[in-house]
Amino acid sequence: MKVDFPHVWTDKKRTIFGLPISFTRYILTETKLITRTGFLNISEDEIELYKITDKKLLLPFGQRMFGCGTIEISSKDTDTPVKKICSVKKTREVMDLLDKHIDIQRDKYNVRGRDMYGSADEDCDCDGNA
Repeated sequence: MKVDFPHVWTDKKRTIFGLPISFTRYILTETKLITRTGFLNISEDEIELYKITDKKLLLPFGQRMFGCGTIEISSKDTDTPVKKICSVKKTREVMDLLDKHIDIQRDKYNVRGRDMYGSADEDCDCDGNA
């Protein structure tokens, strides 16, 4: 499966022994994170980068043995509130790329992660009375 549009990073999900023998490809563009799955019937799921609210790096022993890791992303995307970029190489570099492009997109749309959350206590008025 060839990526035929401009992208910043791409990798395949690694399977046994860290080999990229999978039909799942992750593609990071300047504005989106795309997960493309399938061989005959291809499915793509996209998350706009400015909607990403949190990232977590998971390094299980079995993946670490082969230089892989998993990135778990939380977002305000309605289809996929939690996305896992499973078993990819150079996870720390990918996290840095994600951070860089997320910040660029948030600056472009003038949005910060805290802007996507509702108030903690919406029943409270400004005077602190319930």
